[in-house]
Amino acid sequence: MSKVAFITGAAQGIGAGIAERLAKDGFDIAIADLPFQKEKAAEVINKVEENGHKGIFLELDVTNQQAFVDAVDKTVEELGDLNVLVNNAGVAKVDSVVDIKPEDLELSFKINVFGVVYGMQAAAKKFKALGHPGKIINASSIAGLKAFPVWGTYSASKFAVVGFTEAAAAELAPDHITVNAYAPGVVGTTGMWDDIDAKMSKLNGKPLGQNKQDFIDQIPLGRTVLPSDVVNLVAFLSGPDSDYMTGNAIRVDGGMK
Repeated sequence: MSKVAFITGAAQGIGAGIAERLAKDGFDIAIADLPFQKEKAAEVINKVEENGHKGIFLELDVTNQQAFVDAVDKTVEELGDLNVLVNNAGVAKVDSVVDIKPEDLELSFKINVFGVVYGMQAAAKKFKALGHPGKIINASSIAGLKAFPVWGTYSASKFAVVGFTEAAAAELAPDHITVNAYAPGVVGTTGMWDDIDAKMSKLNGKPLGQNKQDFIDQIPLGRTVLPSDVVNLVAFLSGPDSDYMTGNAIRVDGGMK
């Protein structure tokens, strides 16, 4: 019987890559995302099915606690089990601390922190009800381990993810539920860094593109993070080789400090 993974924000980007890889590794996949992502999710489901596994799409706003519970319940109803939860959904808001807008602060914490907590709650309760171990994997960032200029909101939310990961790991260990986080560095394929670069340029006067390049120049392995770098780590954390690991926030940053 296939194992089952529930992945938030899996209709595109790194989440979609995680879904496809876990299908190759023997998982049926529940793709949880916002309603407007349904068409993109269908493309991911096709790739899951090409790898011989089932895929379903669940409309989910991760900031709604009851909706998260309902989505996890539906996953078990349709796929028969739940073994892994990947709290991948997130949002990146960047601005100088003095310019942070209340709505951006609220949105960042609702998605990046509340959503992660709601996911951990729903998955942990379901693992216990099913009577077997489980794995929870949360999305943090190098910004959740070290803060940088104009990353205040994003960093604070990702620091909170690390804190909740460590606390949940300690609490859930007696039930053989592991909780870990992945902390990517500079992901070169997203628009987040263009926004960061523009905001930092306003602060320090460097030309557009220079701040981003300065960060890249600090990476010992000489390149930005590829989605596959993150996907490979999540696959490891989802599998049996990581059974004795819990409470970690693991960098995927090319050695950047």
